Amino acid sequence: MTTVPYVDLVKQHAALRAEILEAVDRVLCHGQFINGPEVDLFESNLAGLLGVKHVIGVASGTAALTLAMRALGIGPGDDVITVGHSYVATATSILLVGARPVFVDIGPATGLMDASLLPAALTPQTKAVMPVHLGGIACDMDPIERFCGEHGLHLIEDCAQAIGATYRGRSVGSFGTGCFSLHPLKTLASCGDGGFITTDDSDRAQLLRQLRSLGHLDRDHVEFASENGRLDTLQAAIVNVKLPHLKDWISARRQHGAVYHEALGPHFELTAVTKSCEPAFSAFVIRHDDRDELIAYLAKHGFEAKVHYPIPIHRQTALSSVGSVSLPRTEALVRRIVSLPVSPELDPSDRDALIDTLLTWSQTRANT
Repeated sequence: MTTVPYVDLVKQHAALRAEILEAVDRVLCHGQFINGPEVDLFESNLAGLLGVKHVIGVASGTAALTLAMRALGIGPGDDVITVGHSYVATATSILLVGARPVFVDIGPATGLMDASLLPAALTPQTKAVMPVHLGGIACDMDPIERFCGEHGLHLIEDCAQAIGATYRGRSVGSFGTGCFSLHPLKTLASCGDGGFITTDDSDRAQLLRQLRSLGHLDRDHVEFASENGRLDTLQAAIVNVKLPHLKDWISARRQHGAVYHEALGPHFELTAVTKSCEPAFSAFVIRHDDRDELIAYLAKHGFEAKVHYPIPIHRQTALSSVGSVSLPRTEALVRRIVSLPVSPELDPSDRDALIDTLLTWSQTRANT
């Protein structure tokens, strides 16, 4: 029986229930369920927080990726360089706009895009590079930015798991076109699906607002065909309640991460944090050759751990059209990774008990 879940959404929302219900009631009273004032407030508050000129609320993290690519003119015949170690939407979004994902391997320490491999992946069809700030750890953005600048490529940041993470003091999503998710399991989350896009380009922001609204120029005029990809007012209202708590939530995640690092570092291989990055730890990932045994042992003692992600994207059936891809570091890594609970709702006493359980398991194995 699980006594310490990987994440406890019930506990999180119990503390905010009264505020959330008040916010929802305000929306019910004014009746602007699409593009209501709460969406404008959400966008302006997040733009200030992230240090960008524009935030565009959308229906999901996947919608953020597809709409961002469409706004950049990426489509059939184009290549987008990305990684195979991420959630599958990173690559399926590329397929959805008619482009082709081109995979590069990861750095062995961080599990993030290895920028030194980008030149070999470049083709005449390459239009963009899409690094993924996985687990709340920013990629090494200097060489990625430099590569994009040298070759005239768009930089699209998959920030779905990384709100609050910074690189050289800048928020993820401020280096290129940032794509974020508000899925319930994210650090800042809606009570359903949601997402947003960041950009400093005012013309692109206007285009993105049209793209998310079926191509509408205004109520009666539609300039082009597009999807219905808006963030609804109710979800924006809920996220607005949560936003003032984000700083404390990220601080709690960093504190959990620091304690894990100190206690487990001498005994387990830990995922490295990129130099010059301040992580937000949407996941805290350790590595072990006997990963499945470790997870089973934790479960036996009441602790839930996860794997993000056991099947690399290029091995998913959905990506079979891409053809054979060799990513040896990615394939080796996904067999060894374990994500430990790190949410703000995790009680420090439960975290410490989990650490003791891990150390007991490690010591028992060392003695056999």
